[in-house]
Amino acid sequence: MTTIRSFMTEDHRRCDDLFAEAEQAVSKGNLDLALVAFGHFRSAMLAHFDSEEKTLFPTFEAKTGMRMGPTQVMRMEHEQLRGLMDDAINALKTADAEDYLGQADTLVIMMQQHNMKEENMLYPMCDQHLTAELPAVLERLETELCEP
Repeated sequence: MTTIRSFMTEDHRRCDDLFAEAEQAVSKGNLDLALVAFGHFRSAMLAHFDSEEKTLFPTFEAKTGMRMGPTQVMRMEHEQLRGLMDDAINALKTADAEDYLGQADTLVIMMQQHNMKEENMLYPMCDQHLTAELPAVLERLETELCEP
């Protein structure tokens, strides 16, 4: 049975793979390809954040009444990650590989910490509290994450 944890963790891995493609392009000195690959990664991450903020977090908050807890922390971290992704893509647009690598190092550390919190704490809490809503929530998340 698909859970919120397994579905969203799988999407984290898809985003990680897209990030790795950008990193490989940078390591080969192909900043044009890195810009395209990072653009794909950024789009996937923004879609992931949007689906959490529009569907998963509000559903969890409505069910549990917890509006100032883990979902608020995740929203704040999403903003930080959006800023880091903007800085990284701007570095690629100006062909500044050194700046990009610095931004990417910070981004990957924050992303790993953020994903670990979601995968080990928030998503299991969602699975625990949203059993009745699970099919509808998963259907919406899948639709939102598959949109272009």
